[in-house]
Amino acid sequence: MTPDPPVRLRRYAPPDEAPTIELWRRSWQQSYPSIDFSTRVAWWQERWRQELLPTATVTVAEGADGIVGFVTVDTATGYLDQIVVAPESWGGGIAEALLAEARRQSPQGLDLHVNIDNHRAIRFYQKHGFCKAGDEVNPISGRPVHRMSWRP
Repeated sequence: MTPDPPVRLRRYAPPDEAPTIELWRRSWQQSYPSIDFSTRVAWWQERWRQELLPTATVTVAEGADGIVGFVTVDTATGYLDQIVVAPESWGGGIAEALLAEARRQSPQGLDLHVNIDNHRAIRFYQKHGFCKAGDEVNPISGRPVHRMSWRP
């Protein structure tokens, strides 16, 4: 599936921080409307700066109007922490393009956690060859998650 409208994948740069975090907030707000993610932006910024950027390779998908998606992969461990696409672009092939980039960066395999009630994401990962590898609890949110893995 080709993204429509076309997007360009590129490495994250520091000026991308604000639009990337806002994209994360909007996407999660759409997925979980009962949670006010606006109250979590400062926490996300801190996690982004202190946990993700030091260890992960961040690739953004950029369309005509700016950033429409991103993926974070720790290439040392193969952990895919975030794959986020703008809600208005869901189903347009951007997630597939970002996942393909994650696989290119971590050809030995990928692991991730996904909330067990995020059925859309679970279907996406299963469609693209990920298998459930166990159940855990997110230590921050306390929500149950599936650990999922992809191996070539």
